[in-house]
Amino acid sequence: MRFLVTGSNGLVGRRACALLAQEGHEVVGLGRGPRRAPGDFRYASVDLTREAEVVEAFQAASPEVVIHCASMTEVDACEKDPEAAYAGNVSATAFVARAAQKAGAHLVHVSTDYVFDGDAGPYDEAAVPNPRGVYAITKHMGEQAARVLAPGCAIARTAVVYGWPAVEGRVNFGAWLVGALEKGQPVKLFEDQVVSPSLADNVAAMLVELGTRRLGGVWNTCGAEVLDRVAFGRAVCAVFGFDPALIVPTRMADLKLPAPRPLRSGLKTDKARAQLTQRPMALGDSLSRFHAAWKAAREVRP
Repeated sequence: MRFLVTGSNGLVGRRACALLAQEGHEVVGLGRGPRRAPGDFRYASVDLTREAEVVEAFQAASPEVVIHCASMTEVDACEKDPEAAYAGNVSATAFVARAAQKAGAHLVHVSTDYVFDGDAGPYDEAAVPNPRGVYAITKHMGEQAARVLAPGCAIARTAVVYGWPAVEGRVNFGAWLVGALEKGQPVKLFEDQVVSPSLADNVAAMLVELGTRRLGGVWNTCGAEVLDRVAFGRAVCAVFGFDPALIVPTRMADLKLPAPRPLRSGLKTDKARAQLTQRPMALGDSLSRFHAAWKAAREVRP
């Protein structure tokens, strides 16, 4: 099949491209600026906030399936620059969805648990979103754009995605945490925010399955377990052999963050576990795989 993957330089997008190429699909990855992800797939630099560039890229790729990973995900940066957030999360999604529909391609749109307010999580696929903050609102608007302009698309919600290696110039939560703990630095983690930590490899595999099977509807494509960030940090310490005393519990209210964040968040994964072959991974399995990638990278350092 012919796949087009946006955000192919990113944490999940590059893994989706690599996995698709390994499976023998024809893959075109789109990103902004120079190519930064290795793999056996074609690459094009495209500004997704410019519809003419999106149209040109789709005409060149003629995709049968589109996995839309690209997004402006920096929560506080979105709050400070709503124009950029709207362009990256709403306009770009609308352009991609419209182009996918015109090409007759199935769209898998990647979203987030932040579309919920965090008052009553964890949430299943039928829960009604109530976004708070610019990032959350624009991601929810992106979901609606995908639904309206590409009927039958899949909305794939994920949360707290981590993986090793980190994307150049952008450190994900897990990589940041390991980097600090490796140096013996104490880290403040929220004890009052409940999340669904998600290994990027696992997320990419689920997105690929949604694409190859052309599945529609809402899917929670995240880690299988819901826990607070302190518990996640201590689990990382147990797997990596770091000192758990370096984890310093704190509360979100103690930090004056520019953007609101859901507290009781997290996503239920019953649907994905029942219907997908690539199921949400348990935390222990995810961290073991994360640790193996980290260890392998250390062994090849010059």
